Amino acid sequence: PEPGFPAGRSSAGPRKKSHLLVGVTGSVAALKLPLLIDELLKIPGLEVKVVTTERAKHFYNAQEIPVPLYSDEDEWQLWKARSDPVLHIELRRWADLMLLAPLDANTLAKLASGICDNLLTCVIRAWDLSKPLLFCPAMNTAMWEHPLTAQQVEQLKGFGYTEIPCVVKKLVCGDEGQ
Repeated sequence: PEPGFPAGRSSAGPRKKSHLLVGVTGSVAALKLPLLIDELLKIPGLEVKVVTTERAKHFYNAQEIPVPLYSDEDEWQLWKARSDPVLHIELRRWADLMLLAPLDANTLAKLASGICDNLLTCVIRAWDLSKPLLFCPAMNTAMWEHPLTAQQVEQLKGFGYTEIPCVVKKLVCGDEGQ
């Protein structure tokens, strides 16, 4: 049996853990990352890792994230020689599901255009399209309502990714909207 699963408890054998890779970007909504991770860890059999952009780090305290947290620096420190693992490929292989929460306007535009200039966008560019990828757009209402945003969201949906729609609420800037 796998570590943490007592032998002989189930006739079906040990339960396989599911692997969720959470991508977090530079939206102010990233301040909820610790809460999101805490809630996800309540799901039995779920193992979580996080990939963050540099800008997202501004909104949360990394010490409050009780799971492995990867950023651009890790990608470059891991690889030293030809036979070394490539982090964005290793993360892609490890994950059964990816959740981008929050997905800011900048990273949305990068993904829709195929730009992969950081660890997170490289993982997504290499993503196995047979596995689910969910994205949660989060930006100011004025940015959300720009015509480019709808085009970019549709582009991601065209790749087979699933949108988790915005909600209407009072924003950190004081505006009310999506």
